[in-house]
Amino acid sequence: MTTGGAQQDQPSWLMRRVQRAYRRTGADLPGGDPRPTHHAEMEGWFWRFTDVRSGRVVVALCGVNRHPAGSWATVAVAVHPGDVVRSAAVGSASASAHDYEVHAGNVLVADGASLAVHLEDVHLAVRLDHLVGWPHRLGAGGIFSAVPFLGQYWHPHVLGGRASGTVRVGHETWTLDGANVYAEKNWGAGFPRWWWWGQAQGFARRDVCLAFGGGRLAAGPFGASVTGCVLRLGSEVVRFAPPAAIVRAGVDEGRWTLRARRRGWRLEAEGHGDWTAPALLPVPLPAERRNIDRDLEHLAARLRLRAWKDGTLVLDDHTRLAALEVGSTDDDRFRQLAHDAGVPVEPVVARPSVR
Repeated sequence: MTTGGAQQDQPSWLMRRVQRAYRRTGADLPGGDPRPTHHAEMEGWFWRFTDVRSGRVVVALCGVNRHPAGSWATVAVAVHPGDVVRSAAVGSASASAHDYEVHAGNVLVADGASLAVHLEDVHLAVRLDHLVGWPHRLGAGGIFSAVPFLGQYWHPHVLGGRASGTVRVGHETWTLDGANVYAEKNWGAGFPRWWWWGQAQGFARRDVCLAFGGGRLAAGPFGASVTGCVLRLGSEVVRFAPPAAIVRAGVDEGRWTLRARRRGWRLEAEGHGDWTAPALLPVPLPAERRNIDRDLEHLAARLRLRAWKDGTLVLDDHTRLAALEVGSTDDDRFRQLAHDAGVPVEPVVARPSVR
């Protein structure tokens, strides 16, 4: 009986081993869970809480970065209003390959139901309930989610839900009870030379969520701009990713534009970050065990979103609590982006190495 059981279990054991090896390439098989670690050089987990009643937005991020001297973490929290940004390079970090569990020293701990961050004078403790997860067998990149060895992967895995908890900044404490929840993960060899990103909730309809992300990818003298987009509208989650969809995005002088089309669906979004100054967030340099402030993110921007299904306009809504982001690892390009945004970054800010 024991021998027969072992023989019966061998195919499942072999399949698990194949799946683990495949995930180490960065890709996920259909039906896989992208949230646990892929053991990539850089893996980032991101959370955003949008509280329409108070007009408050809280962002938290944790990047686990691989290095021969040991994994380390990029951790940051940003709060609007108040222009609060705290960040650090944390000298120890880990993430489970089997479950959704992330740790960064004594600074951050997260799983599928909770998030806690203690960074300088900012303390965030949140429970996550009634989450709207990713419903499709392939990730946000479509068939490219299953292609190994790509430079970057991106996957929004929470497109709504309810937070309960608090954020404390210094001696002030605010509740996040009832705030809408968004969470995503990105991973790969590092950030592209130039990227753009956006995420929006806080519409008149609570069951609407938009997320998009893209970058300028280079290979020698060649390059291409690639953007992916996800729309949640009620019970439907629509993925706009090539080759099944055409997505065009543009960022120019505080204005983000997005046009996406796939079979049966079309959307247009236009965002403006001109009424709030952007937060300056860190980007990891995994090989150097340090962060650089190269990410400009408007925490509460204006955005109008329209969507058509089978030629019929099904959504025309707007929010003043969208996130709009642009960044670059290229010194000259980032200086220009920062100048356009009115952010003084001369010289370019480099954060201390891990502590």
